[in-house]
Amino acid sequence: MSKIGFVGLGIMGTPMAEHLIKGGHEVFLFSIPSIPESLVQAGGKACASGKDVAQHADVIITMVPDTPHVAAALFDANGIAEGLTAGKIVVDMSSISPVETKKFAARINALGCEYIDAPVSGGEVGAKNATLSIMCGGSEAAFAKVKPLFELMGKNITLVGGNGDGQTCKVANQIIVALNIEAVGEALLFASKMGADPAKVRAALMGGFASSKILEVHGERMINRTFNPGFRIELHQKDLNLALSSARAIGVSLPNTATAQELFNSCAAHGGNAWDHSGMVKALEMMANFEIGQKA
Repeated sequence: MSKIGFVGLGIMGTPMAEHLIKGGHEVFLFSIPSIPESLVQAGGKACASGKDVAQHADVIITMVPDTPHVAAALFDANGIAEGLTAGKIVVDMSSISPVETKKFAARINALGCEYIDAPVSGGEVGAKNATLSIMCGGSEAAFAKVKPLFELMGKNITLVGGNGDGQTCKVANQIIVALNIEAVGEALLFASKMGADPAKVRAALMGGFASSKILEVHGERMINRTFNPGFRIELHQKDLNLALSSARAIGVSLPNTATAQELFNSCAAHGGNAWDHSGMVKALEMMANFEIGQKA
């Protein structure tokens, strides 16, 4: 049994922490605005701050929305860094800036501790089912120590490289996902307005080279009009902002990523911040003045 800290108990963090508790570990918890009572009842130990968590745990995991939240969790007053002693490991499983991640790692390393960036893919379903893909950046020695913990939360666990490389991999993942959502949305909208049954078109495509997880899961969402998250548009917007700002910094053009972001922006302008990211199709539908499944 290990002593694990978990900071950030939202839609993803709560089931992830629960898997660690069920795995037999002693888990110390902190979250804003509150710690879910279900985790305490399951055996988790509520703490008053990130500092308190770090003082009790040997491995401290953060799972918060964005780069500033990680910075605050780590380095604000009563944050995790204040409770660290040499030899501990900090694992950030949030999806944040690769550039800032390297800076955070350097500050944690200066305290005699290891840092691993380990963003995840798989959304709420993957978190609940412990089937997340986990993309890691850090030393091989630290990765080997925490991999058994990752195996309680996910299935596809990869050490991509050094600090920042896990976050870079996650940004690449989000580019691919966004562009696939856009492609599936265009295809099903086209088929539907042509008069074909979009459900049958999707079923046919699932047996060919166009088959994908996005077509399987989000294509069904588009047809059934189920846009409750899932993974919120506002979070995917954040990830594409990381992609586009990083691309500008290194002189790379990502034209289709920019288009996908503009479609998300259109959804947000129509009140869709909290829609599932498959709701990107609504922006395409607004331009076409036609919804998938509507009679042409």
